[in-house]
Amino acid sequence: MRFGLFIPQGWRQDLTGIETREHWPVMRDLATWADDGDAFESVWVYDHFHAVPEPNGEATHEAWSLISAFAAATSRVRLGQMCTCMAYRNPAYLAKVATTADVISGGRVEMGIGAGWYEHEWRAYGYGFPTAGTRIAMLDEGVQIFEQLWTTGTATLHGEHYQVDGAQLSPLPLQAGGPPLWIAGGGEKKTLRIAAKHARYTNFDGAPEGFAHKSEVLRGHCADVGRDFDEITRSANYNVVVGATQAEVDDRLAWIEQHYAATVPSKAAEVAGQFRDGPLVGTPEQLVEQLRALQDLGMTYAITYFAEAAYDRSGIELFAREVVPHLR
Repeated sequence: MRFGLFIPQGWRQDLTGIETREHWPVMRDLATWADDGDAFESVWVYDHFHAVPEPNGEATHEAWSLISAFAAATSRVRLGQMCTCMAYRNPAYLAKVATTADVISGGRVEMGIGAGWYEHEWRAYGYGFPTAGTRIAMLDEGVQIFEQLWTTGTATLHGEHYQVDGAQLSPLPLQAGGPPLWIAGGGEKKTLRIAAKHARYTNFDGAPEGFAHKSEVLRGHCADVGRDFDEITRSANYNVVVGATQAEVDDRLAWIEQHYAATVPSKAAEVAGQFRDGPLVGTPEQLVEQLRALQDLGMTYAITYFAEAAYDRSGIELFAREVVPHLR
């Protein structure tokens, strides 16, 4: 099994209380810590503009700016976004942005891409909020533009949502064919079909039952389009709450609720409950057992999120020391 680590960027209230001038050192230092070790293959950020669980004005740093910064600050870890919203940037422009980051990093960029869902920021930034079907169609057309540009250096597409006519990309990405595509989302009729056609990785529901079901849907689409199902690595994102003892786990859960209560008091109990009910909550032994069960279902890339990462690395260090070696 492979592991990624989300870097706190504010979106999930995870830089609260830290002075703005200290945001980059906090993010950079965690990324370089991961880079210096061998537990995490990749580091990740979210592509959002407004905070959750509600848009309350808390810091939210832009994903692709961070990817380029991490590219310059690290040398080993791969660099991903989970996931870039196709409609937030013209896809030809986005292919150029990703290529530049790939060159800066020496060929370490991953392209997480999806249709987008956060209605408040869509409307606030003037993107409207198209139907799910339209957003997914935009995803499909955008991916086609990526693939043309990254393989040939030019793209022409007269689509319903995007039109490019001889768009040029030079240089090509360092990675042949461009950064690997992670198609994120579990829409069964369209998103997973796009994944079957184009994705090297998928990212969907990480709970055991949901993961097993989405995997079978993906398998069916692969059969329909003539793709080898085993060519696609299936990943999932996990909130991790780990402690050496159950008492430590309970303390971390209590901290999460208290932390959210400072900025989103009406949502704090709900958010803490979401963490508490996740599959990766417990002692290292319990997490190893759960991850082995998920691995048996075909989940071979876990991207992990630690709510306390900007303030306390002890949980991440425990996970890296006592969980990862049993799965890798």
